[in-house]
Amino acid sequence: MTQDQDKHDRALAARVEAEIADSFDEEFEMEMDDDRLSKLLDGEDRDSDAGLLDRQIYFKELFRLQRELVRLQDWVVHKKLKVVVIFEGRDAAGKGGVIKRITQRLNPRVARVVALPAPSERERTQWYFQRYVPHLPAAGEITLFDRSWYNRAGVERVMGFCTDNDVEEFFHTVPEFEKMLVQSGIILVKYWFSITDAEQHLRFQMRIHDPIKQWKLSPMDLESRRRWEAYTKAKEAMLERTHRPEAPWWIVEADDKKRARLNCIAHLLSQIPYDDVQRDPIALPARVHNPDYTREPVPKSLYVPSLY
Repeated sequence: MTQDQDKHDRALAARVEAEIADSFDEEFEMEMDDDRLSKLLDGEDRDSDAGLLDRQIYFKELFRLQRELVRLQDWVVHKKLKVVVIFEGRDAAGKGGVIKRITQRLNPRVARVVALPAPSERERTQWYFQRYVPHLPAAGEITLFDRSWYNRAGVERVMGFCTDNDVEEFFHTVPEFEKMLVQSGIILVKYWFSITDAEQHLRFQMRIHDPIKQWKLSPMDLESRRRWEAYTKAKEAMLERTHRPEAPWWIVEADDKKRARLNCIAHLLSQIPYDDVQRDPIALPARVHNPDYTREPVPKSLYVPSLY
């Protein structure tokens, strides 16, 4: 092994370790509340890690944007809006990460994630858009598509799951389909998450080395890695032929996952004008006590063991 190769391998191992640590940060942010964050930012309970400040800024902005997302959700329900957000991009581009941060604090009955599997034999014989239509939002709902009908312009085209005529029919039809959605009152926002060749390679290495994330690395992912250039050509054709004034594409630079999340959420908030929803003050009713009520003991065998 050459000295340069050894240096490269050690650098890769260090980056993989850092990425694994970042995955713990992601779980930490799921639990950390605003009060805890404020104390950290005010200098209380300050960690000595020099890199913590960046994470603190990220958490601060993430929570601020998530509070705005809750306001947006309330406005969508109040005004009975219908919102569709499409997330597309290469494998490991970070689509799932930003979707998780968007829905993290929202009501799952309002904000729903749709990630459809490969079509069944029956669905392959249907009108192409048919299996997506049932998942479109009703009034007061937000639907986030983790991949969408644009599978035809991407994975299906590159992997040979459809014919050239199918692709041409899609490009001819999708602008009219999306125009009908918009004319029906749906707010449609489309994001493409863009990462470099080197960054995707690194993230795949991360999935190989991290047992918690190995499930994300499918045979299709490996094949997509081999066909990087074919995916690039397919993406360029898709953006050129389906970027329309009524349904434009927005590209998110996603090599930096944290910045990509914050930038995407901030942009999404800017696409839908919203305001506070006025509510009547909430008063907690007094608990009713019945003198003849006796609480029966619960058998110890029903309890989950207290291991922690």
